[in-house]
Amino acid sequence: MVPKDTGTMATADAAPSNARSARFTSGSWSCSQRQPLTFLPSSPGVFQRCRHQPHNHPLRRSPRSPPLPALRLALPSGQRHFLSIDAFDARQIRECLQLAARLKPQIRSGSCRIFANKTLAMIFAKPSARTRISFETGFHLMGGHALLLGDEIGIGKREATKDIARVVSRFNDMIMARLYAHSDLEELAHHASVPVINGLTDLNHPCQIMADALTLCELRGSLDGAKVVYVGDGNNIVHSWLELASRIGFQLVCCCPPGYEPRADMLQRARAAGVSDIHVSHQPHEAVRGADAIYTDVWASMGQKEQIAERERAFTGFQVDAALLRATGKPNTLFMHCLPAERGREVTDEVMESPQSVVFQQAENRMHAQNAIMVMCAGLMDAM
Repeated sequence: MVPKDTGTMATADAAPSNARSARFTSGSWSCSQRQPLTFLPSSPGVFQRCRHQPHNHPLRRSPRSPPLPALRLALPSGQRHFLSIDAFDARQIRECLQLAARLKPQIRSGSCRIFANKTLAMIFAKPSARTRISFETGFHLMGGHALLLGDEIGIGKREATKDIARVVSRFNDMIMARLYAHSDLEELAHHASVPVINGLTDLNHPCQIMADALTLCELRGSLDGAKVVYVGDGNNIVHSWLELASRIGFQLVCCCPPGYEPRADMLQRARAAGVSDIHVSHQPHEAVRGADAIYTDVWASMGQKEQIAERERAFTGFQVDAALLRATGKPNTLFMHCLPAERGREVTDEVMESPQSVVFQQAENRMHAQNAIMVMCAGLMDAM
């Protein structure tokens, strides 16, 4: 039989079962001392006042309330993000490259399991073959497990970037993100409680240039004093070369068509460091004289393919071919490319297949440079 409504919420009279006999206490109050909950009488005026008068509860802000400060979770001691090369100083860059060189010959021996029982979340808003393969393989070979989070998570679209940062941090020990906007990466790192590594943004590509630096060190013995000439679009690759030039001393020439130079603020910051000799040129055959390495990239990056006809006209004369290699005056000038390459556009097939081409050594070194970066970001250098 249903009891009559008396204006109170009924409570169970039966004693709790043994399975639920535990009691939560707070001071002298306990769950066993339950009292009936009564409904207080109300009038329409109460609801009218609630509708038209702001509530000053501290967790319920009125439109005039000041915004709550953004929460930033500090990384554990010794850990760090890697959003750009100039996040490291010169000593740390050299230590990272030295560690990469030490790890390279032993990575498949099974002796380096420093990431055992650790997980790496790889967020890809912008797809890539080399970035995924190199991070996933490298983390696995060092004992860890990497998982792919593709564009289906909708970072910044389906879900707020700061929410994704906090959630992914709860499950993983490190995050690698390959995104379009650098501001999204900065927001991700701001709210993450684990190290965040930049897999590429529209601003820079630090992991690639660390791999390039490793390649030059392997082939020249050192990056110090080298002349590197970049021929092509002043894009994120060039920006990371500028970041490296602000820490390690070498000669960097950015040879671009007018209107396609690297960002002025990136140039100014690199030059202000006073470490490297940095030039901008519009004449490829003059720029490459004495070059130790010629570097190029696609003329139209992902998201710029609709501009390809316009860019092909602008980049006439900037193709890296055999004649440009000969213009260096050196028989052993290296050819470098971050890949993927559009053969027949920014570089000829002949140069890609020449003995001077080191593009596939660069590609392999992505994994080795990134392994060292992950160790440094995890604060595990002393364990190596």
